[in-house]
Amino acid sequence: MAKNSKNKSKDENQESITEEEVTTAKLDEEVVDNTETVTDENDSDLDNSQSALTAERNKYLRLAAEYDNYRKRSAKEREMTYSDARTDTIGKLLPVYDNLERALKMECTDESFYKGIDMIMTQLTEVFDNMGVKEIPAVGQPFDPNLHNAVMTIEDPNLGENTVAEEYQKGFTLGDRVIRFSTVVVANSK
Repeated sequence: MAKNSKNKSKDENQESITEEEVTTAKLDEEVVDNTETVTDENDSDLDNSQSALTAERNKYLRLAAEYDNYRKRSAKEREMTYSDARTDTIGKLLPVYDNLERALKMECTDESFYKGIDMIMTQLTEVFDNMGVKEIPAVGQPFDPNLHNAVMTIEDPNLGENTVAEEYQKGFTLGDRVIRFSTVVVANSK
């Protein structure tokens, strides 16, 4: 019987080991299932985080692009405002230039008066030169409607076709922008 008791005890141990193994196996399965669930949740959280990060990055890039466009537009508007102000100011000084030019063409008996007018005209033309204001060449040049304003046409066999014969009022440019068109007479136009 002792043998039987040892065998029973051995059999009970095997059964109990078997039950322990089964329990351990079940626990391992639960851990694996929980790990898969946690991994799935982590993957889901990671995907959500990555999509949120991508959305924020796109917002940032859009904001940076909008700011860059705003900065460029503002700089261009400032430049245009400055250019318009210069053009407007020079345009308002052109009648003074015209009057000084007419005064220099008149005969004058007072030499010092004439010299004073000439000095003022020289000073004004220096200011124009420093600002980049140029006279539009007219007499003897081909007529260009982008630079000249024709008020009359004449026939002159000595001049070529569409040539400026006479200038009534000087025109001026500031850079590539026309401040005032030259008022001219065109010879031999069609």
